[in-house]
Amino acid sequence: MGRLMNRHNAAINAFAVRRLELKPSDRVLEIGFGGGVALASLLGAASFVGGVDRSRAMVDWARARFAAAVASRRADFREGSVEAIPFKTASFDKACTVNCVYFWRSLEAGFAEIHRVLAPGGRVVVGFLPKEWMDRLGHSADIFTTRTSTEVLAALETSGFREAHIERPAPDSRWNAIIATT
Repeated sequence: MGRLMNRHNAAINAFAVRRLELKPSDRVLEIGFGGGVALASLLGAASFVGGVDRSRAMVDWARARFAAAVASRRADFREGSVEAIPFKTASFDKACTVNCVYFWRSLEAGFAEIHRVLAPGGRVVVGFLPKEWMDRLGHSADIFTTRTSTEVLAALETSGFREAHIERPAPDSRWNAIIATT
């Protein structure tokens, strides 16, 4: 399943990582890292990578795959949800999440937690396929909650983020990367 997610999400993850504008001193959090397609890029660009995922199997896989980074305390992967991120307040400079907002119980609660773990001046990148495209895929409504760009932007603002805006790699791209700062 992780390999399938990686293939399907590679382009949007690469775009999201570029939009983070990482510096070597940055501490970055990935929420819902799944198959880990972005983790190597994040580890190559930042001083520390934290990860939170709902799946124990994905957390165990990431700990094993990036065991050297975990052992040297350059990475820490934890099981958890966006509504209760298991890291301290102001622990990160940057955060990203790709194709995960469909699974959140509450956009506002998730973004409030991301805001909590970001230091002042922090940056978040949220990659997702908006409702008008996601609905066409026919995913089960009891698993996926499709989101409009307007809903995501509003939830970011409600949660204290500012300068929220949408970026796409090309005008005809279906998915969005919404970028905001604390």
